[in-house]
Amino acid sequence: MDKIGKLERVPLRDIWEGEPQFTVWLQENIDSLNDILDFNIGSPEREKQAGSFSADIFGEDENRNTVVIENQLEKSNHDHLGKLITYLTVLQAKRAVWIVADPRSEHISAISWLNELGGAAFYLVKLEGIKIGGSQTTALFTLITGPSEDSISFGNKKKELAGRHLLRYRFWEGFIEASKKKTKLYSNISPTKESWIAGSTGKSGINIQVSIRQKDTQVEIWIGRGKDKGEENFKIFEVLQKEKQIIEKAFGEPLEWQRLEGKQGCRIRKIIDFAGYSDEDQWPALYDALTDGISRLERAFLPMIQKLNL
Repeated sequence: MDKIGKLERVPLRDIWEGEPQFTVWLQENIDSLNDILDFNIGSPEREKQAGSFSADIFGEDENRNTVVIENQLEKSNHDHLGKLITYLTVLQAKRAVWIVADPRSEHISAISWLNELGGAAFYLVKLEGIKIGGSQTTALFTLITGPSEDSISFGNKKKELAGRHLLRYRFWEGFIEASKKKTKLYSNISPTKESWIAGSTGKSGINIQVSIRQKDTQVEIWIGRGKDKGEENFKIFEVLQKEKQIIEKAFGEPLEWQRLEGKQGCRIRKIIDFAGYSDEDQWPALYDALTDGISRLERAFLPMIQKLNL
C-alpha cells in the first residue's frame, strides 16, 4: 500500500495576497466552486457594478438567473454580508454565494434564515488552502449551508403563520371595538395574535372566552383554576351542570357541556359555525353573533357563578 500523505492547511494569505487576487483566480477556476454547488455558474465577470459598489463576481446559472459572489479571505463579518445582500438586490440576482475563510455561527444562522424567507437562494461556502506532502497547494471549498426543500418549506410555514397572526390581530381589533356595544368584558383588553381572548367573571379561574378558528368560532365558559386543581374544576363544573336546565333556558338554546377529563379545565360552549377569521367579509356579522352569545352567557351564568363559594 502506498504511503498516505499528511494533509496540511496553508494560510490563504500565503496563496493569494488579497481578495482581488483570489477573485481573479476564482473567475478562471469557477468549476472548482461549481463542484460543491447544486447549480453551475457560467460566464463569470469580475467587479460588476452595483450602483456605486461592485460585486466581486457576477455570473449566470443554467437558467440564466443572475448569480453574485462575495469573497472574504478571513472570518465572516457583517460588512461582507451587507455587501452581498446589496449586490443581490441592486443586480436583481436570484442566487448569492458568500465565500469565507471562517464562517461564524451567527452568519450560518443568518444565511439559513435568509433561505427560509425565500425570494433568493443564499450559499455560505468555506474556503481553505491545502496540500498533501510535497504537492501543490490547492483550494478546498466546503458548502456550509444553502437552500433546501426543508428550509423553503419551513420558511413558507413561517410566512403562513405570520399571515395568520396578522389576520387574527386585525380580527380581535375589530371584535373588541364591536363588543363594547353590548358588554364591558373586553373593553380593557388589547388585540392579540392568539386564537382566544378571555374576560373575567369576577371569580378567579372562571372566564368568558371567545375562541376563533379559520372557519368557525365559539363563545364559552372556561373553568381552569390551575394545573393542580383538576378536582376543583370538576366540582365547579358539576355545580353549574346541576342548573343546566335553568342556565340553558336563560341562554336561549342548548349548550355543549365538556368535562374534558385529563385536561387543565372544563368548558361549556356554543359554536358559531357560519364563519371564522379567514372569512373577512363575514366579520361584521360574526362580531354581532359573538357579542350576542357573550351577552347571553353573562345573563345565564353570572348569577350562578357569583354564588359559588370559592
